[in-house]
This record gives sequence, C-alpha cells and structure tokens, in this order.
Amino acid sequence: MRLGNTMPASENLDIHSELFLRHLMRRQFRLSLVCAATFMTGLFGLPLANYIYPELMASRVFGFTLTWLILGVGFFPAVWVIAWVFIRRSMDLEELEVARVAPRGAAASPVGARGGASARV
Repeated sequence: MRLGNTMPASENLDIHSELFLRHLMRRQFRLSLVCAATFMTGLFGLPLANYIYPELMASRVFGFTLTWLILGVGFFPAVWVIAWVFIRRSMDLEELEVARVAPRGAAASPVGARGGASARV
C-alpha cells in the first residue's frame, strides 16, 4: 500500500480500486474544506463586519440597512454559487481522475458527464 498523495502509474490502476477511490475522495474532501471555509467566512464575516464597522453596516441602501441587504439579497445567492462551484469542481475532479487511468484510445468521459456519453460506432 502506498502512502502519500501520489498514485501509482495509470497502467496499474483500475477506477474501481480502493486506491483510486481513496485518492479521488481525498481530493474531493479538500474541495469540501475550501467550500466550507468560504461559507464560514461569509457566515461569520457579516457579524464581524457589524462589530468592526457599525456605522457603515447601519447605512441605508435602497431603504434597508447594509446588513439586512447583504443578509437578505446577497447571502442566499452566495450559498448557491458555493454549491455550484463545488458540484462543477467535483465533477471535473472525477473526469480528470478517470481520464488519467483510462486506457489509451478508450472514452475517458464517464456516462452522465456534462458532455454526455461518447457515441459508439
């Protein structure tokens, strides 16, 4: 068993092997941590901004305080963007890993990928 972050040569690796799946899951876990850190920054950043800049956050924008405008209008789309980035990057990671271990000449795109399954002739 190999330790570390590198995988063995692609000719010895199967996409159903435990090593392949562990490596893919580790990379997706790192992506999850980045997305979670981004979410937590937004979650704790707003109260922190209220504490550090109370005058600025109490200023009125379109009839709302800046705090409520950020919370009501900006927070929900920000969560959607974080989720969208996570899903896209996660799918890209899967496709990249499958392409690394796919035999030469075989279709590297899995069924259900964004590009669709490759047509067989």
